Amino acid sequence: MIGLILDELGFGFAGYFREIEIEIEIGDREITLSELRVTVPTIPPPMAVVSTSLSGATAVTGQLTQFSGLRKSFLKLDNSNHNSTQSLFQNVDSHLRLASSNKGCRGVVAMAGSGKFFVGGNWKCNGTKDSISKLVTELNSAALESDVDVVVAPPFVYIDQVKSSLSDRIEIAAQNCWVGKGGAFTGEISVEQIQDLGCKWVVLGHSERRHVIGEDDQFIGKKAAYALSQGVGVIACIGELLEEREAGKTFDVCFKQLKAYADAVSSWDNIVVAYEPVWAIGTGKVASPEQAQEVHLAVREWLSKNVSAEVSSKTRIIYGGSVNGGNCAELAKKEDIDGFLVGGASLKGPEFATIINSVTSKKVAA
Repeated sequence: MIGLILDELGFGFAGYFREIEIEIEIGDREITLSELRVTVPTIPPPMAVVSTSLSGATAVTGQLTQFSGLRKSFLKLDNSNHNSTQSLFQNVDSHLRLASSNKGCRGVVAMAGSGKFFVGGNWKCNGTKDSISKLVTELNSAALESDVDVVVAPPFVYIDQVKSSLSDRIEIAAQNCWVGKGGAFTGEISVEQIQDLGCKWVVLGHSERRHVIGEDDQFIGKKAAYALSQGVGVIACIGELLEEREAGKTFDVCFKQLKAYADAVSSWDNIVVAYEPVWAIGTGKVASPEQAQEVHLAVREWLSKNVSAEVSSKTRIIYGGSVNGGNCAELAKKEDIDGFLVGGASLKGPEFATIINSVTSKKVAA
């Protein structure tokens, strides 16, 4: 009996389905699964997204143009013709997950990357001395899983306060830095200055820097290169706008942003990639685990193809976009989600601790 893990296909919208029987061909072998049923949406629910991560597959749309925001497709599905469904599953050998049912169960950590789970808290332009003192007290008293790298990024003016009072268990990041050595750059903060305050990391390429401040891909890449050259780790943000997702350009945008980093840096050893769909940041909307996994997998494959297989394996790819204590566990279960970059929820000590401890969701039976 061969079990097929079909969550990669994006079918999972309860209440909107019909059932069909399918046969699947993989390479030159035909596998008939008379008992396997796949659900195909006939009425797309709000924000419905159909996965397009399978090689050679086209999104199923019924009579509508439906897309994941990754690659647009226009296939019309004849609901009475099972052959149309069969064609969806051709050439899936590289991404269809096959699991033999005679394998025993064992505890594993479900991470495609080889790095440690990573959770960052971006406090943005929030807080006062008093509120940050309270937050630090909450974090210091929280019981945190040991197998997680934890970083917080306070506003610049409070970095020293946080560094002097926060447990060494949690490292400090800056929210931005200048593109080179300091000097006559009014209002900027240099890498040397954030190092002087004890920062081990810096957040670069965040959507608010891109789309509010106007920083472009190449400028962000240069910032990353200089920070790395001075020994500061980079949380390298990427992500698409809502209109870019709706236009089917998610991969194009993310790959272009990745390329700007790749063109500028000489090593990926101290880079964490943060995928943050801009439409999910601070909006209360969150990408489904399947949507997030699809992009994370694509990022990992891009790194393998365009940088190296070693970098692809070692680089942690974390998700950001309205992550909270209620949705972190399901997101963390996805194998290419190696952690989180958290906004608003990181300002609440107990909830941020819950997100950090979602690493336990990585332990699954397989």
